[in-house]
Amino acid sequence: MAEPLRIALAGLGTVGAGVIRLVEANKALIARRAGRPIEIVAVSARDRTRDRGVDMSRYAWEDDMVILGERPDVDVVVELVGGSDGPALACARTTIEAGKALVTANKAMIAHHGLELAAKAEAAKVALKFEAAVAGGIPVIKGLREGAAANAIDRVYGILNGTCNFILSTMEDTGRDFADVLAEAQKRGYAEADPTFDIEGTDAAHKLSILAAISFGAKIDFGAVDTMGISRLLAADIAQADALGYVIRLIGMAEADLTGAAPRMFQRVQPHLVPFDHPLAHVDGATNAVVAEGNFSGRLLFQGAGAGEGPTASAVAADLIDIARGEIGAPFSVPVAELEAMAPADTGHRLGRAYIRFAVADRPGVLAEITAAMRDAGVSIESLIQKGRAGPDGQVLVAMVTHEGPESAVSEALRLLEGSASLAAAPLVMQILGE
Repeated sequence: MAEPLRIALAGLGTVGAGVIRLVEANKALIARRAGRPIEIVAVSARDRTRDRGVDMSRYAWEDDMVILGERPDVDVVVELVGGSDGPALACARTTIEAGKALVTANKAMIAHHGLELAAKAEAAKVALKFEAAVAGGIPVIKGLREGAAANAIDRVYGILNGTCNFILSTMEDTGRDFADVLAEAQKRGYAEADPTFDIEGTDAAHKLSILAAISFGAKIDFGAVDTMGISRLLAADIAQADALGYVIRLIGMAEADLTGAAPRMFQRVQPHLVPFDHPLAHVDGATNAVVAEGNFSGRLLFQGAGAGEGPTASAVAADLIDIARGEIGAPFSVPVAELEAMAPADTGHRLGRAYIRFAVADRPGVLAEITAAMRDAGVSIESLIQKGRAGPDGQVLVAMVTHEGPESAVSEALRLLEGSASLAAAPLVMQILGE
């Protein structure tokens, strides 16, 4: 059998320890499938004394993770530290510049610096792989980059954050409000102590920008992702969606617009109302799911555990097996020089139906004011519901669903209502996911 592939691990948290357990438990199987053994030779983490449930004495220890890429006995560095910059980025750059392959689960780093790292890897003729950066153990990057390689992907969308999906599906099942379910998610380890990146949509936006680049052969443009999280959702929104035949899910969606003189790219992360009969409506708990629509393959659905020790370690190991087999390839399917720079697409002309929720003062004339603004902006109302009496604050919730129309019309209606004394808070707008 060929010489072993020697790897170093930067980061020994849940996933790092999981990689060690997986590589050791499935050593013989991995060697057969990779054509050579995969051996861990060195590790690095902030705390050398922490008990991680695995024997670390077998591996060389580096206090500075950047040194891992410079070690002569290392072929591949696996970066599991996280963060878009700092030590993780320094380690990635040093590793590739030293002619070593890099495997990472760091979606923030790839979203912000993926093009730079891919260009360095192509120049050095080494692998840069990041399957674990998107959707945990689901092989969606491999599926898009290899399985669907012959297809033009028109649209890619899905549930990309397990924390948000756990919160929304639990609110749906229990009727509890957002803050209460978030606290439970933190206790159960689904949400960080500071959950901002998850609940405000940033984590999903990182992943979406990577999927969009691979799907459309485009340069990553994380800054162009229109992002809204789930922190403003109420139990009343969940209940109203259910009564209308929908569930609410945080959806990341990207589409390529090739109709104009220059290609454009639409990218958005936002809570959507999802019809009961759509596949994504049945994705519950901390699960992720991605839908890709190819011009010949049709709709492809990738679904599974989006995070956790086992699934993420599995994705890391799959990348290592590819490298052991000698598979390099362009990190984003095509060489960096051939990736298109797609300007952000204008969203105003997009046609769709929307759910709009208002918190209003309980007094005569409020509904007339809202409907007049909708009329003047050209928004056609399909249904309008006001339930219950005013609470202690004198406010009631009014929800409406629009007929299909341009998003610019809804934006104009809300502009007409800006500053109205009838509105107690900014309206919440969620698109309804179409077929």
